[in-house]
This record gives sequence, structure tokens and C-alpha cells, in this order.
Amino acid sequence: MAYNATSMPYPPHPYYPLEVQIAGYLANEWSVPTLLAIFSAGCASIFFITYLIVSQVRQNLPTSELLTVLWFVLSGCIHFFFEGYYVYNFKSMGGLQDLFGQLWKEYALSDSRYLTLDPFVLCMETITAVFWGPLSLTVAHMITTEHPLRHPFQIIVSLGQLYGDVLYFATSMFDHFIADKQYSRPEAYYFWCYYVLMNAFWIVFPILLIISSVRTCGRAFAALNKMGRALNTNGALKKEL
Repeated sequence: MAYNATSMPYPPHPYYPLEVQIAGYLANEWSVPTLLAIFSAGCASIFFITYLIVSQVRQNLPTSELLTVLWFVLSGCIHFFFEGYYVYNFKSMGGLQDLFGQLWKEYALSDSRYLTLDPFVLCMETITAVFWGPLSLTVAHMITTEHPLRHPFQIIVSLGQLYGDVLYFATSMFDHFIADKQYSRPEAYYFWCYYVLMNAFWIVFPILLIISSVRTCGRAFAALNKMGRALNTNGALKKEL
């Protein structure tokens, strides 16, 4: 279908497919560098505040554990506040002009489903905001306080993030290759930087964390089994004596 602005009751927009309907669309008021700078500054602030708090609570935390805490705190904030914002405002995203609204409209240049009431995106983001947001912050707290359930929860949260991201990519690729629907603008920047890179973090890091936690749980159970066998052996020797 050719794009014809005069035949559509919706304002023209830069999103693909060009004929997609975005009710109440308003172009962003802030420039892209401004939006990206504010987003980067927000992430840096989250890292800095988290570092200060963790340094006070547990001063001898290993670097690898500190980085893991930073990851889960950032993930929790993005899931709960940023993605939760989308879930709360999904019906009116096209016309929003606050910071998060403009950030979502900028990201949507790589995936217009966020502005078109797509049911999968809404359901996936709802689960992410409601469950993985608070649980990510919970895992960060568990790491800091050395909670014994840290690794089981780390596996659950990381697997949930991985599963959601895989489905996110898979549904988009299905529409692209099978249904011939293109949600990203043709410029490589939007596809590779926004769509691929910004979401790849929730593929790579969860895989690494799942592997780490599974290995830790395996070593813990192996040590427990070894201790149990030793106790049984000692008990049998005492009975013989």
C-alpha cells in the first residue's frame, strides 16, 4: 500500500511501515543528542548511587559481584520505570512529549510496534515491568547481603529476561521474513544500534549469569553430597567401634 498522507485520518510520521496508523502522533520536541545524553546521564547516575550504597553496606564485595549488582539495579530501574511507563501509557504513546515518551518514540524508529498497540509487545513489557523489574532489584539486594537464595533467584530473573528478549527478536524476525512486515526504518543506525545492540545486553548478560549461577549451585550440591557421604561414613565407623 502506497503511503498517502491525504487519504489517512492520522498525522504523517517517520515510522515503518509508512502506512501504519499512529493516533495522535506528535514529533519529538527535543533533539536526538539531547535525549541520548539525558538517558546516558540517568544510567550513569544509577550506577554511581548504587556504587555508593553498596560500598557502604558491603565494603569487601568482589569486583565481579559489584558489576553484577550494578547490572541488576540498572535492569530493575529500566524494567520497572521505563518499560512500566510504556505499559501504563501504551494507548497514547504517539503524542507524549515528556522525557520517557520522547525516548520511546525515538526507540520506536527501530520498532514501530511500540506505537501501534501491538499485543505481543504490550504483554511482554507488562511481564517485564511487573515481575523482572522488582525481582532484579531484589537480586541486587540478595547479592549485597549474601542471601542464600541469591543464585536461584538470579537464574529465574535472568532466564525470564532471556526468554522475553528471544521472543521479542523472534516475533519481529517472523514478521520481517514470513509476513513481509518491516518495523524499522531503513537506516542501519536504527536497526543495529537501537534494535540489535540495545536489546543484545539482555541476551548476553543473562546467559553469562545463568551459567555462573548453575555452576555455583552445582558446586554447592557437590560439596553438600560430599559432606553427607563423609558424615555417613563416620557414623558407620562409630557404630562398628
